[in-house]
Amino acid sequence: MLWIALHFPHLSLQAFAATLTGELRQGPVALIDNHLISDVNAAALRLGVKPGLKRNTALSLAPRLTLGEADARRDAQARQALVHAALAFTPSVTLEGLDVLLEVRASLRYFGGLPCLLQRLEQALQPLQPSVGEAQIASAPTALGAAYLARWRGDLQQGAHTEDPRALAQLLNRGPVTLLGPAQAHWDDLQGMGLRCIADLRQLPRAGLARRFGPQLLADLDSALGTRPDPRDWQLLPKVFEQRLELFARADSTEQVLQGAALLLAQLVVWAQAGHGRVQRFELQMLHEPRHRSDGVSHTVVEVALAQASADAAHLQLLLRERLGRATLAAPTLELRLRCSDLVLGTPPNEELFPTRQSQQEGMLRLIERLQARLGRERVLQLRPQADHRPECASRLRPWEPPTSQRRIEEVAAPVGLAQPAWLLPEPQPLTERDACPVLEGQMLQLLSGPERIESGWWDGAGVARDYYIAMRPSGALVWVFRGRLALPVAGKHSGWFLQGRFA
Repeated sequence: MLWIALHFPHLSLQAFAATLTGELRQGPVALIDNHLISDVNAAALRLGVKPGLKRNTALSLAPRLTLGEADARRDAQARQALVHAALAFTPSVTLEGLDVLLEVRASLRYFGGLPCLLQRLEQALQPLQPSVGEAQIASAPTALGAAYLARWRGDLQQGAHTEDPRALAQLLNRGPVTLLGPAQAHWDDLQGMGLRCIADLRQLPRAGLARRFGPQLLADLDSALGTRPDPRDWQLLPKVFEQRLELFARADSTEQVLQGAALLLAQLVVWAQAGHGRVQRFELQMLHEPRHRSDGVSHTVVEVALAQASADAAHLQLLLRERLGRATLAAPTLELRLRCSDLVLGTPPNEELFPTRQSQQEGMLRLIERLQARLGRERVLQLRPQADHRPECASRLRPWEPPTSQRRIEEVAAPVGLAQPAWLLPEPQPLTERDACPVLEGQMLQLLSGPERIESGWWDGAGVARDYYIAMRPSGALVWVFRGRLALPVAGKHSGWFLQGRFA
């Protein structure tokens, strides 16, 4: 077996700092747990704020320090996004505290070896860095061994990667004894006994260590070295994506909402990629501050539907921006919730070096998606063919929908008769007649082709009986004219010559 461990030493702090605005995020930030500073960013560290200090002491050193409370639910949500990212590389993903472990032996050949897999994994984690921070990555033949190496020597330049159990034992021997979870509670006793590294611990009698520090200490050590079984529970990808984000400050504008929604969209895309699919539709729910609910509205829902499923976070954010531009916030927003259950499985369209009809069609679909998001789906229309031979009834305006493969087949297989112009007049225009030929604007038309006879509409009381011709004006422009065969009223006139459309 080969395990990859992902350790994020500042996950709790980054998960909180991700909700801050730009100015606050760049300033000193610290996290409080049990009334003590548990983690700080670089700006706070430069001012002398360190983990272990009390709140008042930290504020005296950095009066502008932004403090946040540790939140296990927020940490679990950030870790869940990491699990989704890992599931894109292997189905064998498990947890060790806040660390994410991947068993990748069966995936090495597919990704081209461990170095290529690590490179792809780092690229997949980049969109999540604002919420989880930088990752320390290590690999080893055991799960706990990889986790300990990632916590101790996560820097790739330090060589925290090995597939040999004996090399793993040599690396762990030099590691501090506090790597073992139970040892942290007995650090003072271990230090008093002169036990600082794992090699010192392994030289002592096991029975005495178990009596003094408990059996779990040796059990963790044996599991890390691979001499003891270490069964694991695997993480599964949820079928529905549901995540929430509590904002640090209330959002009064859509721009502030977008900043928080961008974090959720990054997690949404990672979830879709883990399921080897793309997002077709998602819903953003904005929960409002209770004391500002003047009309009793507790939340606002914005739904974004895509014409073509996508896993591009920037594109999803652009569509959400357009939809939020049309939305009105009933009150300031305190919390965001993102939900998606429409996942289209399958590989995305291939990226091509030179533009083709497929890539041009994709660009048109994205333009239509933006128009729908900005104007509303009911205001972006398309002409849809109807089963009617009358030109004025052969198409209808309907809300735009992405073409399906069946519709493409039907359109290709549709019979093609006499060429017809794309530009039809709203109502047929009566024409005068000279020498049995139609006259348009005082000029006699020359009939080039026809007639094409259309007799239809008897079932709805608007029946027609016409002979259509393609005619040419003296200037060379082509027009589409017809002549009524029966004495049926057309646009308030009796039968005769009429202009139906113009060719471009």
